[in-house]
Amino acid sequence: MTGSTSAPDELTIALAQLHVEAGNVTANLERALEAIEQAAARGADLVALPELFSVGFFAFDRYDELAEPVEGETLTRVREAAADAGVAVLAGSIVEDLAATESVPTPADEGLANTAVLFDADGNRKLAYRKHHLFGYESAESELLVPGERLETASVCGMTVAVTTCYDLRFPELYRRFVDDGADLLLVPSAWPYPRIEHWETLSRARAIENQCYVATINGSGHFPEADATLLGRSTVYDPWGVPLASSGEEPSLITCELEPGRVDSVREEFPALDDRRVGRQE
Repeated sequence: MTGSTSAPDELTIALAQLHVEAGNVTANLERALEAIEQAAARGADLVALPELFSVGFFAFDRYDELAEPVEGETLTRVREAAADAGVAVLAGSIVEDLAATESVPTPADEGLANTAVLFDADGNRKLAYRKHHLFGYESAESELLVPGERLETASVCGMTVAVTTCYDLRFPELYRRFVDDGADLLLVPSAWPYPRIEHWETLSRARAIENQCYVATINGSGHFPEADATLLGRSTVYDPWGVPLASSGEEPSLITCELEPGRVDSVREEFPALDDRRVGRQE
């Protein structure tokens, strides 16, 4: 199958809230590939996977061992699955070996990054996003990884898509930048743990409301004994008014939701709050 180049009246997005095992790349990747196939069978145009879906966010002691370049096996198999199923796929993120990556400019000559890659329905890479804000609170992420520098958007199924990752949700200026660049769908792969449910739900909804765009948060599911951490799930799609359109619970699930590519423009025309900005507005 190959993807259509015409803009649809609706875009069906699928959020694959996967069970993630620390360090078990083989099993985690198979779950991801199965979810892509299932989502395509349900009519999805775009499938989104969680943050570090293949490695597990809390497997800090395995990052070096399991790091791959953008051209590595994990993303190659996701790219092939996207093309085979005829569906765009956000590979939530991998631990990237910056020294080994060849096809994408890197923020450093060596080191590791938390890198999400978006493929279209023909398996073409549309963008690569490296997590900008690295978590330091009781976490080794900020010590182990290099922050991203590049900000890209991509046209997918009639919408302009941008990607941010998990902790990025706490930095609204990043989302304003993407909105100024034309984004109307923000994808947020995450590994958000208990107990911060209120932060997860409030920040995600706020990013949708203040930017008047769709926000889809894709969390993982599972417990990480080595870090005494449990992912809280609750992957959700918010519309440009901040209304939840679809949401999961804590357990692994695959949820789908229809988005309207023209909805963002109509909301911004009806309630033109972005036109009233006085600070940080790009002319």
